[in-house]
Amino acid sequence: MTSSDVAEATPPSDREPDELALAAEFDRPDKAQWRELVAGVLRKSGALPEGLHDAPESVLSSRTYDGIEIQPLYTAEDAAAPTGMPGLPPFVRGARPEGHVGTGWEVRALVADPDPVAANRAALADLHGGVQSLWLRAGAGGVPIDRLADALNEVYVDLAPVVLDAGAEYAAAADALLEVFAERKVPASEVGGNIGADPIGLRARTGQAHDLAPAAELAARTAGKHPKLRTIAVDGLPFHEAGGSDAQELGASVAAGVAYLRALTAAGLDVDQAASQLEFRLAATADQFLTIAKLRAARRLWARVTEVSGAGVASRGMRQHAVTSTAMLTRRDPWVNLLRGCVACFAAGVGGADAVTVLPFDAALGQSDSFARRIARNTQAILLEESKLAGVIDPAGGSWYVENLTEELARAAWREFTEIERQGGIESTLDSGFLADRLAATMATRQRRLATREDAITGVSEFPNLAERPLERKPSPAVSETDGLPRIRYAQGYEELRDRSDAHLAAAGARPRVFLATLGPVAAHTARASFASNLFQAGGVEPVQAGATTGVEDVVAAFRESGSTVACVCGSDKAYPEQAQPVAAALREAGAETVLLAGKPTEEYPDLNGFVFAGCDALAVLTSTLNTLGVQA
Repeated sequence: MTSSDVAEATPPSDREPDELALAAEFDRPDKAQWRELVAGVLRKSGALPEGLHDAPESVLSSRTYDGIEIQPLYTAEDAAAPTGMPGLPPFVRGARPEGHVGTGWEVRALVADPDPVAANRAALADLHGGVQSLWLRAGAGGVPIDRLADALNEVYVDLAPVVLDAGAEYAAAADALLEVFAERKVPASEVGGNIGADPIGLRARTGQAHDLAPAAELAARTAGKHPKLRTIAVDGLPFHEAGGSDAQELGASVAAGVAYLRALTAAGLDVDQAASQLEFRLAATADQFLTIAKLRAARRLWARVTEVSGAGVASRGMRQHAVTSTAMLTRRDPWVNLLRGCVACFAAGVGGADAVTVLPFDAALGQSDSFARRIARNTQAILLEESKLAGVIDPAGGSWYVENLTEELARAAWREFTEIERQGGIESTLDSGFLADRLAATMATRQRRLATREDAITGVSEFPNLAERPLERKPSPAVSETDGLPRIRYAQGYEELRDRSDAHLAAAGARPRVFLATLGPVAAHTARASFASNLFQAGGVEPVQAGATTGVEDVVAAFRESGSTVACVCGSDKAYPEQAQPVAAALREAGAETVLLAGKPTEEYPDLNGFVFAGCDALAVLTSTLNTLGVQA
């Protein structure tokens, strides 16, 4: 009896299905049902405006700084255009067919200590701890170039590639590095790493013109003799650190890459050789999905550029070095940076970066200590070795959300790139201020979101800890002031207020205080009091609560004991119409210079100076409060 005979003789109910349908016993849900459920929840919470009952998801959608609308739900109806296969154009899914399954991404550590002995000690510790390549700062702010060999003492440079970051001294640093290879008898054909020349990045950082021709000529001289050694680092970090959006960072980086292709081919390299000289450095942030989409979109953009330039398929893949964002790092509650770095590293790995650098959690405080460096490299080790994050090729591929976000971000970045080209190219837009103005406009929008805490910073603008013990670190080498793009950290506005509070504490023996005029029993005011307490502590202002009160007299008595001249009335919407105005007037009479109310703004209470509420300008409120309390700026 043949297998077909057996199949025919088997009753249909006993046959195994050709395809396993998971959850087949459940009714197939549709988007209309989901909308109905969402509307019900929003209606109960009072968050569903009139007229939006048929499209409640619009209440839950958000927009990126590039204007991309993020929906709360994506379905098969939102399928994006095909992204190809890993290792094939347009390389959205990775530049290699096998991804990083066999090797993982390259774990790269930044070594920036200007002391050659300390730099060498840090480099060896990193390599022994699992790091695979070194990103070495040399010249101004880094290891002296004539001590480069000392910094690389006992480093097997043939096994651990070195990527230099020597600023304007890249040519001298290249000579010093090649001399190290020669002294250690490393064959020229096996010399790897990157010289790190980046005249455009220098122009962005310093505002000073740096000719591309010397870097291109250096690449032309080394390309034939050292085929594995790259010369150019296309650094997108200056555009990110100036407050730019993801599309602006990508657009400027691709424009810089195009400028380098032109210079390299003018120096005698063909397009394929020129493309092989570039490595792109991009920021990875705690917004994991945008980071994943950014790295995937970057490969698509560069594949298109190199295709139009005439490069062969094998040369169209973008070499990516992802670095956890310095802009997102905080000096206050720096331990939260551990979480930010982990999420950013996760996103960089999922997004397909070829090399990843996790900056230590204390990097914003100065020179990182050995513990912070260990945690930084172990973050990558855990994601690679324990979580097996590189064990899947393009793990985000096929996600309707990620594919749509990649598509939208690629289109937005292409518009940024073409606008830069229309204005004369990356160098021209840096010199004219065109690019700086675009980045500044985005940063202004970002600052508004930070000020209102729409973009919350855990441990700084939200859930601050005034009792935290500050970490002390050796200062980083001073960076001279320039006319280049600014370097911004998102938390710095709040941290400046905390610095004022610390100085006041040191001088007066106590922090500036705000009195919380709590109305009624604890249950009636705890929600508003907790909100106000959290807000004021973000500026270093210590809240003093009246506790449970039974009337105006209780509140005034507690205010006089607080020693503050700023009060914030905290109660319930039910209590405010009857109690807010009498309490505010009594506090004024008792000496309060400023009386605020925790709740939505209204003109019903003439004795109030302002309001604190979700979405208010917290930075403005905190600055005004410190000024009223006489805290020096």
